[in-house]
Amino acid sequence: MVIAGRRRSRPASRLTHHTADLAAHRTLAAVVIVTLAFYAFAAVLIAAAAMVVLARNPVHAVLFLILTFFNAAALFLLAGAEFLAMILVIVYVGAVAVLFLFVVMMLDVNFAALREGFVRYLPIGAVVGIVLAVELLFLASVWSLSPEAPRLVAEPVPPGVDNTTALGRVLYTEYFYLFQASGVILLVAMIGAIVLTLRDRPGVKRQDVAAQSARRVQDTLALVKVTPGSGMIVVPKPAADCGDEREQAVEPMPPGRH
Repeated sequence: MVIAGRRRSRPASRLTHHTADLAAHRTLAAVVIVTLAFYAFAAVLIAAAAMVVLARNPVHAVLFLILTFFNAAALFLLAGAEFLAMILVIVYVGAVAVLFLFVVMMLDVNFAALREGFVRYLPIGAVVGIVLAVELLFLASVWSLSPEAPRLVAEPVPPGVDNTTALGRVLYTEYFYLFQASGVILLVAMIGAIVLTLRDRPGVKRQDVAAQSARRVQDTLALVKVTPGSGMIVVPKPAADCGDEREQAVEPMPPGRH
């Protein structure tokens, strides 16, 4: 005989406690994973940054620099600053580091010759390093944490505002003039670098659009009447002033020399 009965249900309080415990365990696991990932990326970041300075091959140094940027971008992602992480990957890895790599590989700089003056400039470098270390120690001795810092760290993020939107509001409202001033300074620095590296090299052919547009047909085209059966001979003209390229003219060959 089968007796049908109603299944007992768990009390609501026990179910609520079970759900809360499960959520707490998941939160704890997420915190542990984020912490382990932070220490892993930070360790690789420090090691790669040290190899940028210690690597003997400049190409290897640039590759370690790219690895440093990637790990720094991962740390930004863990901190919730996804915009800064993408900027770090796109701008620094995609442009600056790759540019450094191609410049080092294409220029083929003789680094052995550069290291020859290391001992000669070592005292000056040591003095500069000592002064910099004293300044950093002085700065660390007078630095103190602002009392408002814990409140700002614990301040909740406004709902409906992501990291990129908040950063854009801060840059283009409170710090708009400073942001534009920094852009002008970078533009002036770029123009200065171009002016300092621009050199007038003799013997280099450059395009003169005005001269090309102003030339006449009589200056570039010559009509030669050749007697049938006389043949042609090429007579070289004197060399030009700015190169070894010789202009050639076509003249008719005298009769009897073909």
